[in-house]
Amino acid sequence: MSKRGRPRDFEHTSIVDIAMKTFWTKGYEGCSTQDLCSDTGLGKGSLYNTFGSKQELYKQAVERYHETGIKEQTAILESTGSVKERLRIFLNWAMVEDFESTSTKGCLLINAGLERANEDPVVESIVSRHIELLKEAMEKIMEEGLRTGEIPRQRSAVDLASLFLSSYYGFRVLNTSTQNRALAEQIMNGTMESIFGA
Repeated sequence: MSKRGRPRDFEHTSIVDIAMKTFWTKGYEGCSTQDLCSDTGLGKGSLYNTFGSKQELYKQAVERYHETGIKEQTAILESTGSVKERLRIFLNWAMVEDFESTSTKGCLLINAGLERANEDPVVESIVSRHIELLKEAMEKIMEEGLRTGEIPRQRSAVDLASLFLSSYYGFRVLNTSTQNRALAEQIMNGTMESIFGA
């Protein structure tokens, strides 16, 4: 079958996954319909018949990234080990995402928020939902650390979660824009010290 047609083994999720990587690399504005057709193997007609528009495919790609990402993030935070170990693993996970990936640029959800959230309420809603779910998971682990005494009782779990997430998201944006691993490690270590002490 021609590459321009609809592949026989067409799977909706796999097409969204491929498109997600294309948007991740090029951004929404920098990604053309031809880019999406070339990467997914779909003809323009099949692409629009399936998804309706580039915007709808982008929405589904960002949603897919959110669903996969929040599962990975909460799995780390809810795993076994000390609170400090889990938060360190969480930050190391972000380091791998930002510095060891060869085909992507930073966090797609952050990129989408910066590029499209002010113009697209659906994207804004997905980004906000992700942040809220991560905030809830972060408050839960901070409460655990306070309860066990691993974290000094100087601030509330809500304040600690907000502090951590503020540093985390700033850290992710800087990682993408500067690719300065030494600076990222300084921020990571400073964030941990601010919560657990030197």
